[in-house]
Amino acid sequence: MMHTLPAPADLTTALPLSTATARAVAEHRDTVAAVLDGRDPRLLVIAGPCSVHDPAAALEYASLLAAAARRYSDDLVVVLRAYLEKPRTALGWTGLLNYPALDGKSDLASGLRTGRAFLTEAAALGLPLAYEFVDPLLAPYLADTVSWAAIGARTVASQPHRHLASWLPMPVGMKNCVSGDLASAVDAVQVASHPHALPVLAPDGRLTVTHTVGNSHAHLVLRGGRVPNYDAAGTEHARSRLAAAGLPPSLVVDASHGNSGKDHNRQPEVVADLAGRIGDGEPGLAGVMIESYLSDGRQDLAATVLRRDVSVTDACLGWSRTLPLLDLLARAVNRRRGTHA
Repeated sequence: MMHTLPAPADLTTALPLSTATARAVAEHRDTVAAVLDGRDPRLLVIAGPCSVHDPAAALEYASLLAAAARRYSDDLVVVLRAYLEKPRTALGWTGLLNYPALDGKSDLASGLRTGRAFLTEAAALGLPLAYEFVDPLLAPYLADTVSWAAIGARTVASQPHRHLASWLPMPVGMKNCVSGDLASAVDAVQVASHPHALPVLAPDGRLTVTHTVGNSHAHLVLRGGRVPNYDAAGTEHARSRLAAAGLPPSLVVDASHGNSGKDHNRQPEVVADLAGRIGDGEPGLAGVMIESYLSDGRQDLAATVLRRDVSVTDACLGWSRTLPLLDLLARAVNRRRGTHA
């Protein structure tokens, strides 16, 4: 059975970014790049749900995060984790784009409309958006809304994803693979920094060959593996691997996934450890990721009563436990600035 999707231009015309928001997205990309380069002394903090399942509730979370971003803007560049595709090791819900009705029935055309509507509304709040690109063919429908992109642990060794990263017009974080090994991610950073030719959907929906210029702000994201790698030994090892490859030492560290043992309750201790080292001036710590949502924990998608405020994928920290972590990280950056003044 085949279904026709709209061309990217049809969707972006129907659900456009305003001129002001498009300008803000471009500025956010430059700001994130400056943080990664060390030209901006602030810390990148990427916070939000594992994956969006209720756009209205996610916008409620985004409003809270936007207010906090303004409060801590002297020390933090806060980015909303606005993921609509969910990579899977085995079977499971693959995200709002593919299954927008949460009923097990795929409807990508509807999901693209729902997803883009959410992203344009979230971007209009003034927050930079983070997005993990899982299916490279879908990137042209959404990329104009995104200020920081991720290539995930399950796709970081994929040549199409590495070439996609070389095309994406924003900084792209390469996560270490699920086992924790860094080799694939370091290779991905290097590959993405070079020009490539890749097939991309043109605005009119035709498949075209695009020649990229390379992404000068591809970087490494530490998400742990069989053992955590957020600690000082893990980050030092990562910097040495990047240096050996002739790459900049910028790191974003994920407080969730393998670094928390997939226990959301351990994210605060990971963040606290990172905050202490940030305040002490450890080099290369450019950003921190936190899986966070309105309420604590997770729920099964098959629950009799599905809550709008609780993740349906990875367990997240609730907002009341997230805000103190933003304050802790802001104070750490302020201390680092004083140490190096």
